[in-house]
Amino acid sequence: MKKNFILEELDCANCAAKMEESIKKIIGVRDCSITFMTKKMTLEADDDGFDRILKDVKKAVNKVDPEVEVIPS
Repeated sequence: MKKNFILEELDCANCAAKMEESIKKIIGVRDCSITFMTKKMTLEADDDGFDRILKDVKKAVNKVDPEVEVIPS
């Protein structure tokens, strides 16, 4: 499954790179790309357990920057 999200309040290119690197390590994630300029994230993950994977993605994002909110686009 491939879905797009907005990363609201993302204001650091280095943070975006750290988030992307961390998300790619989550079990079930096939690919992740974050574009800092547009504040968009494309997440490709297994259909089974997508909700669990998304929770882990949100935790990874908030570990880097607690103010960033992951919003479906």
